[in-house]
Parts: sequence; C-alpha cells; structure tokens
Amino acid sequence: MELYSGDINKLIDELAALPGIGSKSAQRLAFHLVNMPAEKVQRLADMMTTARQNVKHCKICYTLTDREVCPVCANEKRNHKLIMVVESTRDLAAYEKTGKYEGVYHVLHGAISPMLGIGPGDIKLKELVERLKGDVEEVIIATNSTLEGETTAMYISKLIKPTGVKVTRIASGVPVGGDLEYIDEVTLLRALEGRTEL
Repeated sequence: MELYSGDINKLIDELAALPGIGSKSAQRLAFHLVNMPAEKVQRLADMMTTARQNVKHCKICYTLTDREVCPVCANEKRNHKLIMVVESTRDLAAYEKTGKYEGVYHVLHGAISPMLGIGPGDIKLKELVERLKGDVEEVIIATNSTLEGETTAMYISKLIKPTGVKVTRIASGVPVGGDLEYIDEVTLLRALEGRTEL
C-alpha cells in the first residue's frame, strides 16, 4: 500500500539510494524539500547540477576540485616532499581538519580488493609512482585499517621501497575496521605523529 503520492515516493526512493541515508532519513529529507520555498529548492538543484558538471580530479593529487589544481597542491607553503596517500577525498578532509599536517596528498579513489575485483590498476597507483619521480622524501600511507586498506598499504610499500623513498604507515589509534572520515581529529593527529616506517 502506498502511503504517499507517486512523486513523493519517487523522491524518497532517490534520496534513500544515497550512501548513509536510510528510509526514515530519506522520508524526512523529502518532506523538508517539498516544504521548502521553491527558490531554495531550485538553488539546491542548480548547485547539485553545477557541482556535477564542474568538479573534477586535481591533476596532481586526484582529490575532487573545481580547479585544475586543488588548493592544497597549489599552496607553496605546503611541504611537497611529503605525500600522504589516502583512499578518498573524505579521508583527506579528515586530516585537513586536524590543521597539523603540512604535506600534500595523493587520493587513490579506492583500495585493492580482490573480492570486489578491484586490482592495483583500478586505483590511482600509476599516478603515485609517477609523482615519486619528482623530489619526494617520504610517503605516508594513511589507508583505512580494514583488510583492503592493509592490503593496499603493503602493496604500496613494496612498490615504493625500491625507489629509495621513505615509506611510513599511520600508527595505531585508528581502530581496525574503522573509516578515517568518522574518527576525531585528536585520534587522527596521534596516528599521524606516531607513524612507523614500513
């Protein structure tokens, strides 16, 4: 039995398909959107369309940006000899919130997962190796503490070691099975400061 009209049901279904949005949250959001002034709804729709059209990958670190080079890579005050490798732009944002990391990043856009058919060629590893041809002193591997994250970290370590670049892994403090984007800044900072060489 349908509780609401077709358009409301369709809106709820579309919102529920978004990551992290369950059916109750989707229902709440749908009712909120329907009750918003038309110009605010239009502005939100326009911003989503504009972002989808204009946001691309930074040509250096592969984070999401609406520019050719993201603000972190463009910042000359950052230490470009220190690269932190993360799985997603959300992980980069989590470290940026600490305000203590002064290096730059490399976003993989995933992790190696044979079970899901994701191999080394499916994430931004070739691009990382290409960056190491420049003046790089250390690569910090900050992948998640999941099986996939650990597999990716070990693969990257074996890939980079022969180049002579120092490779470190973020320290404990980040719980096993935890995603970086959900961890508080103090824990992330301790993990960064306590990193170990692989």
